[in-house]
Amino acid sequence: MLFLHYPKTNKLKESKPKILILGKLPPPYMGPAIATQIILNSSLKNAWELYHFDTRLNKDIKAMGKWSLKKSGLMLKKYALYRKMLKRISPDIVLVPISQTTMGFVKDAPYIRLAKKAGAKVIVQLRGSDFKNWLSNSSQKVNDFVKKTLQSADGVIVLGENLKYLFSDYFPDDKIFVVPNGGNFTFPQVQKLKDQPLRILYFANFLRNKGFIYVLKAIAVLNKEKSLPSFELVASGAWDDEAYKQECMAFIDDNKMTNVVFPDKKSGEEKWKLFAQADIFTFCPIAPEGHPWVIVEAMSAGLPIISTNQGAIIESVIDGENGFIVEQANEQALADKLRLLLEDETLRLQMGKASKNRYLNYFTEEKMVENLNRVFNEILQE
Repeated sequence: MLFLHYPKTNKLKESKPKILILGKLPPPYMGPAIATQIILNSSLKNAWELYHFDTRLNKDIKAMGKWSLKKSGLMLKKYALYRKMLKRISPDIVLVPISQTTMGFVKDAPYIRLAKKAGAKVIVQLRGSDFKNWLSNSSQKVNDFVKKTLQSADGVIVLGENLKYLFSDYFPDDKIFVVPNGGNFTFPQVQKLKDQPLRILYFANFLRNKGFIYVLKAIAVLNKEKSLPSFELVASGAWDDEAYKQECMAFIDDNKMTNVVFPDKKSGEEKWKLFAQADIFTFCPIAPEGHPWVIVEAMSAGLPIISTNQGAIIESVIDGENGFIVEQANEQALADKLRLLLEDETLRLQMGKASKNRYLNYFTEEKMVENLNRVFNEILQE
């Protein structure tokens, strides 16, 4: 059982300390938006008075990263509303997610500085791992701007122990906190028939950096082997790049891959049914990630997982224990591990059980709430 205690506060009246949480909410269903939604609905509200400010400017994935005069006007309105909200609620702590692109960080900076000016403790949070890569490819002016902005923050949250180094130049070690993603999920009971093909599940948006084409190439390698048990790839997500979609579909057609299934984009009960019906989960990004929610969900579903060493994934998928870590953009390496799991039912079940146990020990909603509560208390009691 998780016990949350009320932190000390210098407010005159007896009340729960106030936390203002910035961030997007779904849709679109992206990792940061899902995290914000879970935090706001969590048991944190028992110990803290939670407020939310929606920073969303994009209605869908396709609009992300594209600037317009309309967006500029909306952003200025957001700042004005935010300033009013700070004055109205006078939060003790403000949690600000930060971007790892120049345009995104410039947009985030006023949220940090206005909160500090209002007298709140400011915690920034990075939900990725490309921070240093971005800055190393940016101008000195951008680096100076980032450094000056982060001086207004009292601490930073990252998604894994192996990501703390990203902020070692900006914060002392005791102000760099680790809070992995965590959530509670309910899966329906499904009956798997003996003659049913084994199901490999890919559940993520079909972005080029998610590496889906290499999953297809690995399946094509395995399809040439006649001794394997019957299997199919079930892939569900949203396409944001028509050219990439055509590339993937052409590959499927050229290789006559009749065992690749694209169910309609699933959410809610239908999404969890896909996980419950699966035997293996694969997600092999080829670019920096944070701590992908799909990895947490696959662990919760008790699935063996094949992934790549991006972000904090290796703190969830332990190579040889609850799945495998393979070299990115290497379809042969992925095919070899898929083959191993397809052929060995005992190994599949053993790794699936290990995934479930690891999830229960480290990545439930209660664990995430416990970690966040610890961070908030430490920052507030300084």
